[in-house]
Amino acid sequence: MTEHTYKQFDTELEKIRSGVLRMGGLVETQVANALEGLKTGNIGLLERVIEGDHRINLLEIELDEECNQIIAKRQPAAVDLRLVMTVIKAIADLERIGDEAKKIAKAAKRLHSGEMPFSLRVDLSYGAGLALDMLRSALDSFARADISAWARIEKQDEEVDACFKGTMRQLITFMMEDPRTISNSLEVLFIAKAIERVGDHSKNVAEYVVFLVQGRDVRYAKSVAAEGGTPKS
Repeated sequence: MTEHTYKQFDTELEKIRSGVLRMGGLVETQVANALEGLKTGNIGLLERVIEGDHRINLLEIELDEECNQIIAKRQPAAVDLRLVMTVIKAIADLERIGDEAKKIAKAAKRLHSGEMPFSLRVDLSYGAGLALDMLRSALDSFARADISAWARIEKQDEEVDACFKGTMRQLITFMMEDPRTISNSLEVLFIAKAIERVGDHSKNVAEYVVFLVQGRDVRYAKSVAAEGGTPKS
């Protein structure tokens, strides 16, 4: 390739890298606003989250097309190809996090739009805070091509999973003690599950960064190690 073509290629790669961070920022805001709306009962904020989901979907389509164009025109190799593949995988998980934010907002709107005032009887703040921190850390890892946060994110994901299980036990107890709480408890359970999924998808993004930096696929490292094997590279 000529020097001009190299510069064009670098510009295209930087564009998709920046696009992931822009999309990640939107997704982070969506999750934070959905959780704030759940806490405060701000219906207007919740509606903005629901309506804003289409922007994330459009960004995924745009970035996916740009990645396809790079592969078709430039035939990238080595680390450049890993960047393109990482972007394709990361934006899919970010889009799903956006979907989870929309789910939280819709459930929160139903809870706060009922005839009776709604108050959250279980504490979702710790797990939600962890999931948001995982997302921020995963995006920061991608921005800096730094895998130092990966182990911490993996541990945080286990904590988020434990929070969901604890919340589920509490809600089951409420529903057994008072069947009148079943409807609201199920909505809160859907929200808790969405928070847990935000953590899962954030962990995925962190794992893609390991692939980007080291060329290792660590998605199933623990299960493979438990079976006495080694993760793919």
